[in-house]
Order: sequence, then C-alpha cells, then structure tokens
Amino acid sequence: MNRKRNVYISIAAALMSALLVYGVYVLQLRHVRFQETIGVVVPKRFIPAGEQLAPDMLELKQISRAAYVPDMLIDPKEAVGMETVVPLGSSEPLLNWKVDRYRLLPDRQQSTFQVPRDYVLSVSNGIRAGDKVILYISGKNAASERLFVKPVTVASVKTSANVEIDDADNPNLLSLASGDKERMYASRRDANGMIDYINLNLTEEQWLKLDTLCKDGQSKLVIAYSPESLDIVETAAGTGAAP
Repeated sequence: MNRKRNVYISIAAALMSALLVYGVYVLQLRHVRFQETIGVVVPKRFIPAGEQLAPDMLELKQISRAAYVPDMLIDPKEAVGMETVVPLGSSEPLLNWKVDRYRLLPDRQQSTFQVPRDYVLSVSNGIRAGDKVILYISGKNAASERLFVKPVTVASVKTSANVEIDDADNPNLLSLASGDKERMYASRRDANGMIDYINLNLTEEQWLKLDTLCKDGQSKLVIAYSPESLDIVETAAGTGAAP
C-alpha cells in the first residue's frame, strides 16, 4: 500500500516538476520575444489624408526590431495634433513623413492658390496665415451654400503692398506654434492692415470648382474664420506639443 502511494507521489512530483520547467520556459520565451520587438504607433482605423490625429485614433503595436526603421513613431503623444499628409491604413506603422504640423505648406495633393480679389465678396479681417477657414458661395441667382465640407488652410494673407498682415512684436504664427491661445488672440487685435490678397492651400479639384463658380462674376466667395484653428492650439496645450 505504501509502495503504491509512493509511486503516486513520485508521478505527481514529476508532473509538477515538468509543469514548472514548462512555465519557466514560456516565461523565458516571452521575455526573449519582448526583447526582440518594439512598440510603434499605428492608427486604429483607416484615416484619410488631411485629418487631424487625436489620441483615440492611435495605439501601440509590437513589431520585430528587424522591421523597425528610425522614421517610425514610438510615442503617440508625438503624433497627436498632427495632420495626415497621405491616407493611413489601419495598424500601419506611422512614419514621420506621413504627418505634418506645418500646414502653411500644401500637402502632396495640394497647391497654394492666390484667390483673385474679384472672386471675394467678403473676408474676415481676423484671418491670419495658418488659420483654417470655411468657404461659402454667395450669388444673386442661386442660394448661398458652403463650398467645401472641410475647412481649408490659409497659406498667407497680405495687404496691397504685399506685406504679410501680422503683429510685428507678437507674431500670430509664433503664438500658434507654441500653443499660446491668449497671445494668439492679442496678435490678431494688434495687427493692422486690410486683407487684399489671400492664398489658400487647395487640391486641384477644389480650385477648379471654385474657379468655375466665380469666374463669371455671378457668384462670389465669403471667407470665414473657422474655430478649428483654436482647436489646434488647445490640442497643443493639452499635449505639450506645437501644432
């Protein structure tokens, strides 16, 4: 009887030892795999070009260190507030060149167009370079309507003397870049000059649509300041990054 019990005990001890060895092996294997991978920033879903990245759009994904390249972002905070230059696929590693904070420059699908003065019915005097604006069409023979669904970026605003409108002592762009909403507001109040020329970053399709509607003089543009410009400042202030 004792011999049979000893056999059972020996078998149980052998099984426990085997499980312990296997557990240690699994832990070591997991540790090795973790050392061989690195977390990179990826979108949770498809993101079209020109969309501003928010924290809930991004996550970290482990990839092989052999597949990692220095252009890949590893901290989601670095990408928050940026806009996509090209469409991003779901779970696609985010590369530096695919996002941009400096939206004064047109992206790969855009060009910078100067809007002819006779195309414009009115333009908000508070608009500055780097702002988002909403374009409306107003005509005598047609109902007024919004021209594009999304706001577009202002590349520059100038006076008739070809001088950029801004406050020389407190440039709006510096306040926008640093995420300082109060200084940005102050620079708009102190800036002087009537807007005579405005340059917008538009796709070819957007420009052709705008030109077709306005070139006969029957319809004109109303250019309005968009609150999205302040949203960028608030995002930058919340993340500690420049927009």
